[in-house]
Amino acid sequence: MEITSAESLTRKKCKPCEGGVEPTTREEALAQLERLPGWQLTDDGQRIRKEWVARNFMAAIEFFNRTAAIAEEDGHHPDLHLVRYRHVAVELWTHAIGGLSENDFILAAKIDAIDWDHE
Repeated sequence: MEITSAESLTRKKCKPCEGGVEPTTREEALAQLERLPGWQLTDDGQRIRKEWVARNFMAAIEFFNRTAAIAEEDGHHPDLHLVRYRHVAVELWTHAIGGLSENDFILAAKIDAIDWDHE
């Protein structure tokens, strides 16, 4: 996988993945995450995750709705978590390959570009 800027990632579109592709290596994932502030590799190395605190419950729901619209447009769907009414988290991975692909980093960059009400 080519390591690229967050801005470059936002201009890309997720590609359909039905498997048969090797997941991104841990080293590639860590190198790409250096360009995506706040995103972290999970302990198992198969997902990336970022957490935020929304200003209030409705801001959290608005963020999820905007994230869902972007995800649907790209055909790549994250896990969305809401805890304690305003603590939000997003986890990304490519289900078909059981690990990370460029799609995950593309969607992470697009999610980061959302302008929303958080601390």
